[in-house]
Amino acid sequence: MSAIARYFKAAGKIVCGYDKTATALTNSLQQEGINVTYDDEISTLPQFLSGTGVNPEALVIYTPAIPKNHLQYNHLVTLGYRMWKRSQVLGLITENTYTLAVAGTHGKTTTSTMIAHIMKFNNVDCTAFLGGISKNYQTNLLLPQTTEGSGVVIVEADEFDRSFLTLFPDIAVITSLDADHLDIYGNREAMVASYSQFASQVKNTGKLICKWGLQLIGNPPPSITYSIDQPSTYRAFNVRVENHNYVFDLDGKGTTHTNFILTWPGRHNVENATAAIAVCYSYGIPMEGIRKALETFSGVNRRFDYQVRTPQIIYIDDYAHHPEELRAAILSVKELYPGKKILGVFQPHLFTRTRDFADGFGESLSNLDELILLDIYPARELPIPGVTSQLIAEKVTIMNKQICPRNQVVDSVLMSDAEVILTLGAGDIDELVPDIKISLENKFLKQSVK
Repeated sequence: MSAIARYFKAAGKIVCGYDKTATALTNSLQQEGINVTYDDEISTLPQFLSGTGVNPEALVIYTPAIPKNHLQYNHLVTLGYRMWKRSQVLGLITENTYTLAVAGTHGKTTTSTMIAHIMKFNNVDCTAFLGGISKNYQTNLLLPQTTEGSGVVIVEADEFDRSFLTLFPDIAVITSLDADHLDIYGNREAMVASYSQFASQVKNTGKLICKWGLQLIGNPPPSITYSIDQPSTYRAFNVRVENHNYVFDLDGKGTTHTNFILTWPGRHNVENATAAIAVCYSYGIPMEGIRKALETFSGVNRRFDYQVRTPQIIYIDDYAHHPEELRAAILSVKELYPGKKILGVFQPHLFTRTRDFADGFGESLSNLDELILLDIYPARELPIPGVTSQLIAEKVTIMNKQICPRNQVVDSVLMSDAEVILTLGAGDIDELVPDIKISLENKFLKQSVK
């Protein structure tokens, strides 16, 4: 939503909006001249929406995460405003452009940000709507430097509420099909059916790029596949860790290219990079230009995001909130720092997701040495009887685990003798990150002085 807000602000429009709570991102929007309110009272609506009828010059965009009892939302509906989903507006923006869309239950933010960086690095003057803040550009919206460049648009295609079905891309990527958003879809089969429809909407002259092994319904096989070590069109192999970086070789359409360096670590990010390579090479960027761009890729905020990196302590913050994302993040840390004790601090996201994937959460989190669980972040949901963090804790097999009140998390982290700390989750756990970072730095500074 913030990238859309920035897009229209850059186009010279008056932009304002509502969010539930203030964050670093909403503070940034306000500094950029976008008014944000945190009160859904009708009286806080901007003046151009305060009349008794519809203002024909106003465009109202909402996220389906807005609760149905939201006062402003219902007031505008009653007045007769057409309420546009973010995805519908992206569909309008990309209707007459060359569109690169990245979908998947996880990996899409990283992959789309990698694609955007490779394009920018190689002077493809594109627009990009990203689901996270690029560390290279410190924003989630990249704009073209010239009007000629606006014909290429990179979007993160969100499956929530079937939003991605508003897109008809020239190149589409599907990174994963693990079950998620079952509160919307009901079951994995219905979710896969929506992904299959998204795949069918790729233009006849376009390309569908899928992770090796994904099974869609009723569509011909993807024209391009990618993987690590599997027989695919683009295959990363000989993946190794050198100086805490991931290095890999690539078999691309039968040609071997060696020594790609990814300074942003994680085996799952090698896979995301392989998808980005497939997109950019298919678009026409030379492989050497792709290699150089990847080496300068700095990552995405809250995606394997180093907060403290010293010989004494490593602290990484990650957005992982699905069992497969947790597993990938934790196993990557174990590969990077073999033999070190790892503490994970996890905030479950949504009651339905906790209920549906409690077994998977338990299995993934059992790869840690020590676990601190926070209460469930409800987001748009009301509580479900019997669904609490205890449901996950009972599935975790390690002995050193606890459910911790939010106001005691920092102290609990400081009491641990773990050498690697991970904060994990998609709720508001990121608000604890600065305090954890400062506290760890102070703790080990005092130890070094002694």
